[in-house]
Amino acid sequence: MEFKHYSVLLEETIDNLNIKPDGIYVDGTLGGGGHSLQICKRLGEGGRLIGIDQDSAAIAAAGERLKDYKDKVTIVRSNYANMKTVLKDLGIEKVDGIVLDLGVSSFQLDTPERGFTYRSEDAPLDMRMDDRQTLTAREIVNNYSERELFRIIKDYGEDRFAQNIAKHICQAREKKPIETTGELNDIIRASIPQKVQKTGGHPSKRTYQAIRIELNHELDVLRDNLDDMIELLNDDGRFCIITFHSLEDRIVKSAFKKNEDPCTCPRNFPVCVCGNKSKGKVISRKPILPSEKELEENSRSKSAKLRVFEKHQAQ
Repeated sequence: MEFKHYSVLLEETIDNLNIKPDGIYVDGTLGGGGHSLQICKRLGEGGRLIGIDQDSAAIAAAGERLKDYKDKVTIVRSNYANMKTVLKDLGIEKVDGIVLDLGVSSFQLDTPERGFTYRSEDAPLDMRMDDRQTLTAREIVNNYSERELFRIIKDYGEDRFAQNIAKHICQAREKKPIETTGELNDIIRASIPQKVQKTGGHPSKRTYQAIRIELNHELDVLRDNLDDMIELLNDDGRFCIITFHSLEDRIVKSAFKKNEDPCTCPRNFPVCVCGNKSKGKVISRKPILPSEKELEENSRSKSAKLRVFEKHQAQ
């Protein structure tokens, strides 16, 4: 199956990167290479792109898509959490821009055997971004305690019926293991009132999001590495991050704000004595949203938000 991924907020991201022809850029979530391709088109002699992704299908697809720029491109199979190490291994200390697109690709959603989508009724419960990982969604659904399931569905899925869903999952798996997306969908449907299902979208959406986030440690990886990635930027370098749900967006917004104003002194102090220096400024005071045209072309863009940070060395 062809690797497909609509590059969300493509023009807005490229415009905000302020690409220098001789700059070094990192696409930390390479996917199908849509953002990377547009970066490469703007690079001149001396320009370089480092693409990172943990999905083998994405690596193969991006390699093919970027083949005309292979003299400028280095693709590494890894998690963006390892960006500092990846760059160090390539002899790179600083870069001029970083892009993260945190969405699940169209290929991942549209390939039933990957188990990401609740729209398939006969797919295995997988959901791994990196198929080298041994833990799958099946193990979470069948082995997590009711309390643990409630926690992730409540915290990561923000589902008000989390307790009932967790209870029904545990009751169902006592009879036999839950193996497929269809079986899990039936359990979730039985856990949510019919009147809510008529108006609230697909009943499984929030639970699937929660399991995927837990399985791939998505929020932990994001939260734990934002500061380090900002440190990798050259002066005037820009960091563009596209998020797809409020949990991610809150983490990015908070980290950017903290790096812009890290002072911990009481507000009534006449001068700063904590010694914390600003790392730069937030370019997007409000998140940049998809255009009406993009929303018409790709409904999956509707929850996307782009935030941008510009690095400045403290004087």
